[in-house]
Amino acid sequence: MTVALTTRRASDVRVIGLISLAHGSSHFFHLILPPMFPWLKAEFGFNYAELGLLMTIFFVVSCIVQAASGFLVDRIGARPVLFAGIGLLALAALTYSQSNGYGMLVLGAIIAGCGNGIFHPVDYTLINHKISPANLPYAYSIHGVTGYLGWAAAPAFMVAMTALFDWRIAFLGAAVLEALVLLILWISRARLVDDVQARREESQNDHAASNPGGAPLSTFGFMKLPAVWLCWIFFFFNMASTTGLQSFAPTALFEIYELSVSSGNYYLTLMSIGGAGGMLLGGYLATRIKVPERIITMCFTVNIVMGLLLATGQVPPEIIVLAFVVIGLGLGIAAPSRDLMIRSATPSGSSGRVYGIVYSGIDLGAALSPLIFGIFLDIGLPKFLFIGVALLQLMIILIGFKVSTLGSRKTV
Repeated sequence: MTVALTTRRASDVRVIGLISLAHGSSHFFHLILPPMFPWLKAEFGFNYAELGLLMTIFFVVSCIVQAASGFLVDRIGARPVLFAGIGLLALAALTYSQSNGYGMLVLGAIIAGCGNGIFHPVDYTLINHKISPANLPYAYSIHGVTGYLGWAAAPAFMVAMTALFDWRIAFLGAAVLEALVLLILWISRARLVDDVQARREESQNDHAASNPGGAPLSTFGFMKLPAVWLCWIFFFFNMASTTGLQSFAPTALFEIYELSVSSGNYYLTLMSIGGAGGMLLGGYLATRIKVPERIITMCFTVNIVMGLLLATGQVPPEIIVLAFVVIGLGLGIAAPSRDLMIRSATPSGSSGRVYGIVYSGIDLGAALSPLIFGIFLDIGLPKFLFIGVALLQLMIILIGFKVSTLGSRKTV
């Protein structure tokens, strides 16, 4: 028995390592374009509104593809969709590197959005079906940590490559990195086999057991579940609050506290580091506290307090640093419990479709949040960034409790 458990644990470690590598690379590609904005502006004369629109295009395309790719994952399996997504990200970076105007940058953003849109349906399908239940919280934790590391690595890599060479070489370097990720996954492809037929049979068997004599499980039946759409709203608010801070916290801190923008970016780095550490702690807590919504509530309650304190304009600089670290910790600690809560609301055998729809809320939240919070800053209301983020996080708590009450109703 001990040998079997050790073997299974080793297999789980290898699988989650491969999936997390892919996930980290997707987050890396979230941020290869924004650090290049000053160089692209100097090269082509674009304004920042035009450059910002590229990220909106990226996330809107990713939202659409994410909702659709889940159905493809459930039909042909996760592995081929994963390979296609990584290949598209490499192609997007190559397209950026050869850009001769705005049109090619738009094309690159569209290709990158298509590549990015496959990752959550693929990743969570593989995690939920290839990782043993006892190790799921740890798997979610490591998966999330690599996302934060991808975010942290991209600006440093792109700026360093541009300083050493130029912006075109920086994008070529990103393409090479993604090609290496694809090569590693291809070499280890046997560990990423997804038994689609077994998932279908599991889904039909669970449906038959809960609905004796009922109609067969339908492809779109899961969309009737209120829990699925509550999860979508949950992720929309979650990413809207996070993206709001990532986009405008440095500017808001400058307006409210007269702190330099560089200091504000430093605080965001600390928030990301806190998030990565929180992910590790969150995986441990999720295995000990079996009620995910309680962890989510505690974390976001603390974050709401931090946000409202920052909005007062009376917080000393040393406390501002602490507030951003605490916010990052809260986001990270809550994430594994969040993923377990979503899993509890997912019908068996439908994980690709459900995660595709649910996680499309992330992309739409990321696309719309900067536009809304940007208006507040444009009209001279920077404090409303922190107040708005606090309100979004309050909605996350309320929706989390509602999802937990519906999670057991998985009959479709």
